[in-house]
Amino acid sequence: MIILVTGAGGPAGRAVTRRFTGQGHTVIGVDRSGADGLLAVDLLDTDAVRDLARDVAAEHGHVDGIVHLVGGWRGSKTFAETSLEDWALLHDLLIRTLQHVTLAFEPLLKAAERGRFAIVSAKAAERPTQGNAAYGTAKAASEAWTLAFADALEGTGATANVLVVKALVHEGMREASPERAFPGFTDVDDLAEAVERLWETDANGTRIDLTAGPGTG
Repeated sequence: MIILVTGAGGPAGRAVTRRFTGQGHTVIGVDRSGADGLLAVDLLDTDAVRDLARDVAAEHGHVDGIVHLVGGWRGSKTFAETSLEDWALLHDLLIRTLQHVTLAFEPLLKAAERGRFAIVSAKAAERPTQGNAAYGTAKAASEAWTLAFADALEGTGATANVLVVKALVHEGMREASPERAFPGFTDVDDLAEAVERLWETDANGTRIDLTAGPGTG
């Protein structure tokens, strides 16, 4: 399969890449920095994303999966201390990049026999705390956009779903804080497994809760 991973330079992106390349699939890893051999693409640049889609179309003709892992977090202690500069940053990272990728790659996902699209959202979208106002709102908006994308894919054989976590954890975090248990956190390798399972179901426009899954602490 041809799998596009956006935000591939982070721990989750590396885990998903390992999972799919280990099984012989072709992973197109995209990261703004372009480090470690990844494609350097600014997903906030509409033209750059469209160029990427044209390049993928020219070489492969379709994409079997898109895993959108561009993210970030900003928060505050109280609602009154919320910074709208944080909101602007999260809007770009969590919403604008998602919009650019889905709009540019919709035809390529539909061209696959069973295309799959996924984002990672957070419990904060369901019950945002006062300090998570900007983050929870941005996550909720990204979920709404993804569910609208799912509606656009309905009946095509392609699907779009939301993977919900409390937070993600990886080995680097455990090594840095060996005393922590990270309860309810989802390991990035378990996330990668959940992405792979999307090809086992035709569910479309669903929120898949990973907080109680194996390896989540």
